[in-house]
Amino acid sequence: MNVTVEKLGPCKRLLRVEIGTEQVEEAFKTVTGEFQHEARLPGFRPGKAPKEMVAKRFENEIQEEVKHKLISEAYKKAVADEKLTVVGRPDVEEIQFNRGQPLQFAANLETAPEFELPEYKGLPASREIASVTPQDIERALQTLAQRQTKFETVARELRSGDVAVVNYSGACEGRPITDTAPTARGLTEQKGFWINVDGTSFIPGFGDQLAGMKAGDKRQITVDFPADFVVPQLVGKKGVYEVEVVEVKEKKAPEFDEAFAKAYGAESMEKLREGVRADLQRELNLKQSRAIRNQVTQHLLGQVQCDLPESVLEAETRSVVYSIVNENQQRGVSKETLDGEKEQIYATANAAARQRIKASFVFQRVAEKEGVRVEQVEIARRLQDIAAQYKVPVDKLVKDFEKSGQLADVYHQLLSEKVIDLLVQYARIQDVSLAPVPAPAPAP
Repeated sequence: MNVTVEKLGPCKRLLRVEIGTEQVEEAFKTVTGEFQHEARLPGFRPGKAPKEMVAKRFENEIQEEVKHKLISEAYKKAVADEKLTVVGRPDVEEIQFNRGQPLQFAANLETAPEFELPEYKGLPASREIASVTPQDIERALQTLAQRQTKFETVARELRSGDVAVVNYSGACEGRPITDTAPTARGLTEQKGFWINVDGTSFIPGFGDQLAGMKAGDKRQITVDFPADFVVPQLVGKKGVYEVEVVEVKEKKAPEFDEAFAKAYGAESMEKLREGVRADLQRELNLKQSRAIRNQVTQHLLGQVQCDLPESVLEAETRSVVYSIVNENQQRGVSKETLDGEKEQIYATANAAARQRIKASFVFQRVAEKEGVRVEQVEIARRLQDIAAQYKVPVDKLVKDFEKSGQLADVYHQLLSEKVIDLLVQYARIQDVSLAPVPAPAPAP
């Protein structure tokens, strides 16, 4: 078998293979014998028909089987002998195939990028020394208290910190807002809408203009839609709203007492504070761990410059685009808005895809050098976790993942996690203290 490899580009190769006449003829004999053993022809017992008759009767089928067998085996051997790491499916072209002649075929391949694996032991990382403060605990308790806050209707004027229940209709440039932004129905008209009396909720500058009103009062409110407003058609424009206050609601926060503690499963406020401290410390530890893992990963990948297989990059980019679009749609971003951001979405997705794919190839090289492997039991455990998260039977999840090719994603995710664990073990981690916030300068 003769093999030549031609470099067409950074990650593209043309593999040419020629299989000798003798090997082709031997394959015809072997495959014909297999057909003879299985053939059922009239007048002959199964497997007893003459070879010549079988060869003539199944000529086309035998040829296809011989060609498939020879190309498949020769391709695998050529790739192994030439030490090619092929990604994606090869584009195989038959050049010559006739009995009594050598078989020739060519395969266009995409291969893994070529790069020198940099030193991955002793990568630098810094760990911020921080601890949970009493102020952190109090802020967390205030967050818990907000979940139990009650809203009581009161017969007085609205004050800062209250909630106003209002009916409103909005216009822009003298027309309903939907004329300017067709999808912004909620900004055009609402009834029984709750708005915090402050300067940030709903539309900036809207809520604080409600102060001083009481139930039954009506007022015209003017707002400026800011530069970062979620509806791009309204950016920089003015909105004019006719507002009627329906109810004034006062926030009633709970007392930090034993009843409050028991509502969160603690015997006392002291026990609740201990639990909150432990939770915050776990969050802090997790944040530190993520920061270190991100640092060593970025240091390693920053030392690798390489081209990437085009088909792999394009497929991953499409996947990231889909995720970005789906996430924004769930947040309520309109199709029109997303269509207007197509180029930016693609650029963002392409950059993320490049980083992911480069990381995958680099981590694979580290895993090969260090003997890192992912066992089947680890994959099974991860699939069980995913099934539990989405509340679907494991068997159904596995079948769905097999169809969509996501089982390979699970494997690569686990491998990446194990490689990053190894990088962190080898890393040079330096503890650093957070710089204190400077006190404001005294007034002159």
